[in-house]
Amino acid sequence: MIKKLRRKLIAACMISLAIVLTVILGGVNLMSYHKVVADADAVLALLDANDGAFPKNRGGQEEKPEGDVPTDSVPGGKKNPFDQRGMSPETPYESRFFSVLLGKDGQVLQTDTGQIAAVDEEEAVVYAREVSDSGRSSGFWGDYRYRLCEDELGSRIIFLDCGRSLSSFRTTLIASVLLALLGLLAVLALLLVLSKRIVRPVAESYEKQKQFITDAGHELKTPMTIISAAADLAEMECGENQWLTDIRRQAQRLTGLTNDLIYLSRMEEEQPKLQRIAFSLSDMAEEMAQSFQGPAKSQGKELSLHIQPMLACTGDEKAIRQLLSILLDNALKYAPAGGHLELELARQGRNVILTVSNTTVQPVERDKLPHLFDRFYRMDQSRSQQTGGYGLGLSIAQSIVLAHKGKIRAESPDGNTLSVVVTLPV
Repeated sequence: MIKKLRRKLIAACMISLAIVLTVILGGVNLMSYHKVVADADAVLALLDANDGAFPKNRGGQEEKPEGDVPTDSVPGGKKNPFDQRGMSPETPYESRFFSVLLGKDGQVLQTDTGQIAAVDEEEAVVYAREVSDSGRSSGFWGDYRYRLCEDELGSRIIFLDCGRSLSSFRTTLIASVLLALLGLLAVLALLLVLSKRIVRPVAESYEKQKQFITDAGHELKTPMTIISAAADLAEMECGENQWLTDIRRQAQRLTGLTNDLIYLSRMEEEQPKLQRIAFSLSDMAEEMAQSFQGPAKSQGKELSLHIQPMLACTGDEKAIRQLLSILLDNALKYAPAGGHLELELARQGRNVILTVSNTTVQPVERDKLPHLFDRFYRMDQSRSQQTGGYGLGLSIAQSIVLAHKGKIRAESPDGNTLSVVVTLPV
């Protein structure tokens, strides 16, 4: 259990850190990409507004009114187009672009590759036709951001080289991912070392608890044996009476409880090696069910069987027999007089499905079903003395199933029936 707790702690920390890093780095890189696209679209919009070229008055060096008054403050004065779009006056000298004007009939009317050296006129026309055929008005074509602009003569497609910006973005993205992975590995290494110290108090406490159960069980065995023997001797001397019967019954009950606690502790913590052999699970289920037919009939309860023949299983035969006994005994105890019990065994793929069901006195509360496998838990506390159990049966059944790498769950299909379903690998 302590190993599982440690693994869950490490997994929770790593998943939480991975989510946080993904959100942070994903947000940063997403904003970086959005900035690249926004800057490229701003340049393309300016080129579109000037028929595929930058304004001739680059840097905003227009004729100014007398007195060197800024044009922005003169009524009717022209504003600097670069300032309006948040760009530097150096943008025209830094940008590499080309454009192609296609007529309405698809013919090439004009190409402009004077501002780029990596693309000639033939390549520019090929790019333009492919963009035109795609039906999109903007996007990326390789490392080029394009914009399709409607013109009086046809469609002008402007391409802007974003290679350097995209290369910088990709470098940042790869670097951030690598740093995140290195950070995760570093945290994992730290957790592997520190988690031992974190769970050590819990491990020590649980170890003491397990040792206490084992020691107490062994210490109680001797007095229980003496009490039972003394009750037998007193009965021989004084004859049978109610008090001696109660003493013997309670001694047997306490002995059974002690043995079950020791067995459960050994199964969960020591994980003893199972003596795995191949045996007929169908025959075992039939045999165990037949031994419960008599008690069920005497209590006015009906036990029906649906066992698929010739089903084999590989495992500890003694432990599986105990599992069947626990499930059938539990169903018999908690089924009301006149109730119905059912044992079903069938193969499903590579697994064997064992289901033991019984009707209940009161409607089953589905939120309590996961707690049925807790130690000393009872769904109906008022019937604890009547049934004679002490709430360890299903806990032991769960330990047996887990030791066989199987699964066990409780369910209630209709709210009036309790079913315990066991899945065992063949």
